[in-house]
Amino acid sequence: MRLGIVTIPHPVSGGSVIERFAEFGRRVEALGFSGLWVTDAFGRGRPTLDPLTLLATLCVDTSRIELGTCVVQVPLRHPVEHAHRAQTLHLLSRGRFRFGVGSGSTKADFDAVGADYEARFKTLPTYLEIMRRTWNGEAVQGPALSLWPETEGGPPVLLGAWRSARWINLAARDCQGWIASGIYSNPENLGIGLRMYRDAGGTRAVLANVFTDLRPEPALNPMIANAKISLICAPAEARDRLRRLQDLGLDDALLVCPFDAPEQLEAIRALI
Repeated sequence: MRLGIVTIPHPVSGGSVIERFAEFGRRVEALGFSGLWVTDAFGRGRPTLDPLTLLATLCVDTSRIELGTCVVQVPLRHPVEHAHRAQTLHLLSRGRFRFGVGSGSTKADFDAVGADYEARFKTLPTYLEIMRRTWNGEAVQGPALSLWPETEGGPPVLLGAWRSARWINLAARDCQGWIASGIYSNPENLGIGLRMYRDAGGTRAVLANVFTDLRPEPALNPMIANAKISLICAPAEARDRLRRLQDLGLDDALLVCPFDAPEQLEAIRALI
């Protein structure tokens, strides 16, 4: 099971966010993690950054790790324009971009752009199909986009979704992976989803957003209190929890490292 890192940048004193994020990315790569992933939110009463633009800043500072989203809320953006931006990051990253996508879960984000929250589950597959056709050079809603060489077909797409047969089958059939959430998926449901995904022919299974803090006095975070799977514990217990996740048959676990405590990366690396 590969281990990747998720971080959620926020304003911190001392140094610019670009410097801190670049150093974070270099550290993730130097320590041998598989990738660095970011989340997507903008209507929740706190400063956030666009995930694709943010990852683009690491295309020069790193050269080996995956750069991924877990996950971008597809129904919030125009699918052709969104496909164009994803194609750009696919090129700039030299094929290292992993496009984790989902329907969205927070109504405030939809309200911020006037999008239909209730229609998000219907919108997601429709928009993904439009994006796929755009990456294939097809005309969808007007002239076809002229594809930049070596970006044909677009980046690998991983679907972040609950374990219903509808989404599991879509991930296995039309995407390059399935992303489950450590916030919402308990181990029992994760195991059920994994079996469904493998039976449907799915290949890459990822568990994202596993909040991790190995310090004796971990930082308080309201999201952590609701997380079904986390590594907010002593290192020995964290190692045991990782083994149990590996035994389920996951290909990747993406651990959330506090943005203001990059030294935790060394402690996380020591787990493996």
